[in-house]
Amino acid sequence: MFREAAEAGDVVRRQRERNAEVIACLAGRLRANKPRAVVTLARGSSDHAATFARYLIETRAGILTSSASPSVGSIYSATPDLAGTMLLAISQSGRSPDLVNAAKQASTNGALLVAMVNDEGSPLAQMADVIIPLWAGPERSVAASKSFIASLAAILDLLTAWTEDRAIESALSNLPDKLGEAWDLDWTAALPRLTGANAMYVVGRGHGLGIAQEAALKLKETCAIHAEAFSAAEVRHGPMALVGEDFPVLLFGQTDESLESVAALAREFADRGAQVISAGVPGTPGMTLPVIPSDALTAPILATASFYRLANALALARGRDPDRPPHLAKVTETL
Repeated sequence: MFREAAEAGDVVRRQRERNAEVIACLAGRLRANKPRAVVTLARGSSDHAATFARYLIETRAGILTSSASPSVGSIYSATPDLAGTMLLAISQSGRSPDLVNAAKQASTNGALLVAMVNDEGSPLAQMADVIIPLWAGPERSVAASKSFIASLAAILDLLTAWTEDRAIESALSNLPDKLGEAWDLDWTAALPRLTGANAMYVVGRGHGLGIAQEAALKLKETCAIHAEAFSAAEVRHGPMALVGEDFPVLLFGQTDESLESVAALAREFADRGAQVISAGVPGTPGMTLPVIPSDALTAPILATASFYRLANALALARGRDPDRPPHLAKVTETL
């Protein structure tokens, strides 16, 4: 996990160079024939990347975006009409049976099938109308890292070309180098507060919510901490009842319209005695982790790189092997 996560900057640089033509062609196609909706299809870490995509597509491209439930077809044998939509399937392996079957059904029912996949020889890639390779290379750790960051970068690259937003393009061009800087940041100050934790919350908002979801999953699978991810708005509806003295909370923020609500929540957590740890939420109580200065769209991607290094160190500090979590496999054969 340590070595693979450290490769993220090189992966994104390679990906942007090799995918420029396919992304430009797809972006032109989407501008010429605007989809009536976008449907995302993914599991695990890839589904957290889909959350990132949903917020950006809705706010930047103005198109309704929803997450598909593979069980609609695999269990209930229902076939929604997807004519005029784009199905964005995201997968490291492209081999989970229920995901592959759902993608096939969507394509049969009229969707333009776009696959972001790390394995171009996979069943998902072979049936896609458009393949956007992640170019992450072999990922042997069970916990996905560089392939997740590659998915985020590919999503942002597609959105940039689709909306022709030159401001995002400028940020993307610097992303590979900044990922290296983010990986080098030292977040180990958080170890004493998390090494003995049994449960915690991870909070984000907007397109930062997907990063909070990913961090919570990694804390579960590599560190055996019962971490739950919430939106900064949603956590107030019930989950706040569990927050008390020394309860750990990790908050992610980016400098957009969502930042003040995350900062206000950090203050509320602190008032309840929680152990507040934040990244990208300046001026809040508790521990503030260093971040690389960046725009609001790439900030969550950079924070992910820094977090992966912390998760690896935390797993080791808790006496666990981050590469081989118990009861898990690299490809989950969900039926």
